[in-house]
Formats: sequence, C-alpha cells, structure tokens
Amino acid sequence: MDSGTHFVVGLGLAGMATVDPVVAADPKVFTAVLVGTALGSQAPDSDGLFRLKGNAAYIKNHRGLSHSLPALFIWSFLITGLLFLIFQNIPVLNVMFWVFLAVCVHVFSDLFNTYGTQALRPLSDKWISWNIIHIFDPIIFFSHVFALVLWAFQIVNASLLFPILYGCLVIYYIWRTLIHYFLQKNLFKKDATYQKGDSYILIPTIRLSDWKIVKENTVGVHFQGELKKDHQIEWIDEVKCKSHPAIEASKQNSDIAAFLYFSSEHACSDLRQHDWGYEIRWFDVRFRHRKQYPFVGVILMNKEYKTIKSYVGWINDEKLEKRLGVNETGI
Repeated sequence: MDSGTHFVVGLGLAGMATVDPVVAADPKVFTAVLVGTALGSQAPDSDGLFRLKGNAAYIKNHRGLSHSLPALFIWSFLITGLLFLIFQNIPVLNVMFWVFLAVCVHVFSDLFNTYGTQALRPLSDKWISWNIIHIFDPIIFFSHVFALVLWAFQIVNASLLFPILYGCLVIYYIWRTLIHYFLQKNLFKKDATYQKGDSYILIPTIRLSDWKIVKENTVGVHFQGELKKDHQIEWIDEVKCKSHPAIEASKQNSDIAAFLYFSSEHACSDLRQHDWGYEIRWFDVRFRHRKQYPFVGVILMNKEYKTIKSYVGWINDEKLEKRLGVNETGI
C-alpha cells in the first residue's frame, strides 16, 4: 500500500479508537492515540532510510525486518514509550492497543499487493505477496478521505462512522480475495494457448475490473497478458530467459544479488554482447509498464566477467541507457 493510504488509514484508526470509552473521554488520551496511530501506520516503512546506503540495500531490506513478526511489537513499544514521555500519565495499555493495531494493519495490508513483505520473519524469509489489491486502491483511499471529511466537519460521529467504514472494507477485502481466487483458478479455461504445466500469476491493477497476467510455460518462456472486464485474455508480450556463463557470473555482483534476493522466483535474464563485453539485464516479469520492465538489475561486464558498472532499481530504458552509458563501441 502507498504511503498516502497508510497515512489516511492511521487517521481513520484514530477515529475508530473513539469506540474506546477511555480514549473518547479524555482529549489528551485521544491526541496521544491520534499521534500513535499516525506514527504506527508509517513506522514499518521507516526502512526507507536504507535508500541512503543505495538502491541495493533498500531493495534487499524494504518490507523485510521492519515488517516482521517481532517488529509488530517493537514498533508498538517504541511508539507507546515515546507517547508516554510526551503526554505522561496516559493509559498505556489502551494507547498501545491502538498503536499496535495501526502497525498490524500496515503490515497486513501490504501482504495483499504484488510487492509483498517478509511478514513471517524470523520463521521464514519468504516474500509473501497475495496479488489481490493494487498498491494504490482508490476504494480504500477515497473512502477514508470521505470519512475523514465527514468526521472533521462533525457530520457523523466517529464512533459510528469508522466501525461502518472498516466493516465495509473487510467485506471489500473478502470480495476481492474471492474474485482473485476464482479468476486465477479458471484462467487456464480462458486461455486458448494453455498447455499442461503452464502456471499463472494474476496481478491487480488500479482498475478494479482489469487484471494483468503472467504465464510461465514448462520451458521457461514468460507471457504477459491482460484480463479485461469481459474476462477475455489478451496476450501482449513474450519473453524467454537466457542462459550464459556471464549471466551466472553476474549473480556475484552485490546489485544483482539484491535484485535476485527479492525477485528470485520471478526474475528473468537477458544478455547483449558488445565489443567490450556483456550487458546483462535481470528484470522482474511481474512488473510491466508501458511496454517495459522497469524493475531491473543491470550489470556491464568485460569479456573476463569483471564488473564495469551495475545498477538496480526502478527505471525506464531511456534513463537506464543514459545512466550506464551503454553503446556498441565502448563505454
């Protein structure tokens, strides 16, 4: 989920907290809860500070330990402790409950999009991505904005408004989950090119009725397609992962290793040979935008497989070529 949606959810949970008589009865306690849920809704994404160490560190760590099982409690204790120092004499358990809920909602909602999290660490470092809700969902965002406006102008009491909002959103999440399950389960029936062994990933888009599809066949060819509201599949791209000793050697590079740590199950490789050596491009087949695959790990190597330059991150082809300075005659 994007930061803006996390923020409005944090505010919405503060409104929800007014169902707690202890919070509703004391303006100071309510203010502490409001600050706490706002901070709790953002705290797991503080791993964005890894950007200061470079894209590789950020990609490897984003939504990792900061979204883990221990982190749910660590963030809650830290934020509640800070609130106690600021506000003093607040009911710690009541405040901590709402802070903890904000942190949990953040991590849980991130499981529903394609990027996913390592929410089961330390039990498992597997990336969990359910591909059910787009990273920016207009229903979730604008329903919160609408509710917050009603609350701000005292049109509807918060203790009534937000339980209704979150009850509706629970139903919405269940509905999207069921839609995703039944659509993916029956994709092979809608695919005229289906062959035994083909596997599918159904990916949400910002349009509720439209989905992206990634299909992989038994020989490692990936097909990109779209499922529109008429539930007809349109295949729009086909990529075959390449193999070469230079590609294997590229895995030792720290940028490529970070990319593969996140995208290992969905990574595909391409190789271009130049007079000076090799250009190896790894890309994540789940993320296709405007006929490109913008999430990449790219490395330039000489003929002895020594690194010349490398890059990992989100970037379009034009900017990437300028950044790396790739050409046919030299660098």
